[in-house]
Amino acid sequence: MRLNRKLFLLAVSILLVLAACSNKETSNKTADNDNVNKSGMPIVNDSITLKMMVGKGNHYASIDWDDLLVWQEYEKMTNIHIDWEQVAGSAIAEKRNLALGAENLPDVFYHTSLSNVELYEHGKQGSIIALNDLIDDYAPNLKQILDESPEIRKAITFPDGNIYSFPTVVSKDFLSLRVQASLWLNQTWLDQLGMDVPETTDEFYEYLKAIKEQDPSGGKVDAIPYGGTNMDELFNFLLGSFGIGNKGRANPNIDLDPDEDKVRFYANTERYKSMLEYLHKLYSEKLIAQNIFSIETNQFLANATEGVYGAAVHWNPVTVWGGDIGKEFVSGIALEGPYGDQNFVKVSPITYSMGNFAITKENKNPAATVRWLDHFYSEEGVKLFYMGIEGETYQEASDGRYEYVEKITNSPDGLTFEQEAAKYVPWFGMPMGTIKEEFFLGTASSEGAIEAANKVAPYIPEEIWPQFTYTDDESKVLASIGADIDKYVVEMRDKFITGNEPLSKWDDYVKTLDNMGLEEYMEIKQAAYERYKNN
Repeated sequence: MRLNRKLFLLAVSILLVLAACSNKETSNKTADNDNVNKSGMPIVNDSITLKMMVGKGNHYASIDWDDLLVWQEYEKMTNIHIDWEQVAGSAIAEKRNLALGAENLPDVFYHTSLSNVELYEHGKQGSIIALNDLIDDYAPNLKQILDESPEIRKAITFPDGNIYSFPTVVSKDFLSLRVQASLWLNQTWLDQLGMDVPETTDEFYEYLKAIKEQDPSGGKVDAIPYGGTNMDELFNFLLGSFGIGNKGRANPNIDLDPDEDKVRFYANTERYKSMLEYLHKLYSEKLIAQNIFSIETNQFLANATEGVYGAAVHWNPVTVWGGDIGKEFVSGIALEGPYGDQNFVKVSPITYSMGNFAITKENKNPAATVRWLDHFYSEEGVKLFYMGIEGETYQEASDGRYEYVEKITNSPDGLTFEQEAAKYVPWFGMPMGTIKEEFFLGTASSEGAIEAANKVAPYIPEEIWPQFTYTDDESKVLASIGADIDKYVVEMRDKFITGNEPLSKWDDYVKTLDNMGLEEYMEIKQAAYERYKNN
């Protein structure tokens, strides 16, 4: 009897402890919600502090985010102080993984390079919380975007039906950011050669060949017909000319089979082979810079400013290469290829990125945190994030456009525009919320970039896929077999283009892909596509 009595008292004690813990959790949630205003500012009545781990890019390497004007202003508006755990971008993955492994979590992972696989893994484990109900209750701006653009909701919903991170969204009409690098051609050389802007892959070849053989610079420079910092940009630009990559660039090597509602692996098709033959022809005839696979970006830019290139798929030359040489270049259109295709598929989805803002289970103020971020999906929030404070960092011009003030555009310390602006606003290389053309005053918003995007707009497919999400088992396969296949495709692409591997070995390449597990790879891609459609 005495032993039973002890067991009874022990059981009661355990129940009381559990009840206390349960009440504590309830009170935390209630306290959070009671302190949060569902609209307007401040977000909370009584000030709170949130701990955010942030991976800062190069622009902010020497800048303390506690001193950043936008964050100081936003703290006054919201009554929320941010304790920034600032980590260099190069070290953020290791720091983040250590925090997750040791369960030493911040309240928020902010721009810590969380992949879709990692979001799902830690979401399922509970380290990162699901946001579905919080978005419905405390994120009216994002919720409106999701309701108006169901493709975004489909993109950010994981296989278990949950949303684990806030997306960065590009405004649909901000096409130049989604296109990014465009084809640029030297108009001065076109005139000298008596040629028009190329409209087909054959005409593009003839233009490059004419540069090599006729030297339109008149001996001023050692002309290079086509140059770039890598082969990827030209490769992606040409995909649509060969009728492949028809759903954009977020999911490499796959698109939608034009004959049926099924995912296609295009990197072993005859059209893909034809494209490699075309690129090999350009490279073997030295119409493409022979150092394109190894050149450093600074060296490319130095060459570009000297006017040695006849064509490049790059950012707006006026803003990146300098006005004197940049003004000689004109943007091109999508090229019609040998099968009659004339598509531009080198374009990003409007769901620009996924893992930039995730809330952890340690966060005692999730509702307030959601409201804190949701503001950056509103017009005023976007303006604050990307432009700063009117009269101090930006002003409205006579034509209604917004522009940074002179102390930023003409730094008193001799800094570049981006270096000076980074003292005030937090978006360089680290976009959040919604990205809008009128407030995003980078290269993509330049007149030339917008004009270039408008030229290719008629050739962009109606549907652009976001990056797909995968289950745990699928992710494991893609991390092994999938990674090997993707790596092999790129390696062989470059070897075929340079001629280090002859295209007579094409059949061997196709067989190797099959032997590597391509069938299982495609079953996973098809399953991911089906989930995306049905989300």
